[in-house]
Amino acid sequence: MAAAVAGVGAVLALADISSPLRGPLTLFFLIAAPGAAIGSALRGLDPWGRWISAVAGAFALDLLVAEAMIVTHRWSVTGGIVTIAAISVAGLLAPMVPARRLPGRAPGRRDS
Repeated sequence: MAAAVAGVGAVLALADISSPLRGPLTLFFLIAAPGAAIGSALRGLDPWGRWISAVAGAFALDLLVAEAMIVTHRWSVTGGIVTIAAISVAGLLAPMVPARRLPGRAPGRRDS
């Protein structure tokens, strides 16, 4: 349900559709998409800690993207939404990629 609401917010903003729901749903997308990506990477935390970390990380990521766009003089609403969506998709897919071991390293061996 939350993914559908966030998706509608992104579509409303990208299509430049004039609607009273455009602002709140777009804001929900900008918090929910990176929050879901960060939350999926933090599976080891308890639910409350994961939720707080995901929301804080989502705000931080949104601010970093906005700051980078302002500094480079490339500010646009659609650019910000596409950037946040791309980072969120990459963050959601990253935990699914299996980690590879370095060749010649035993799983339990440590070099001191």
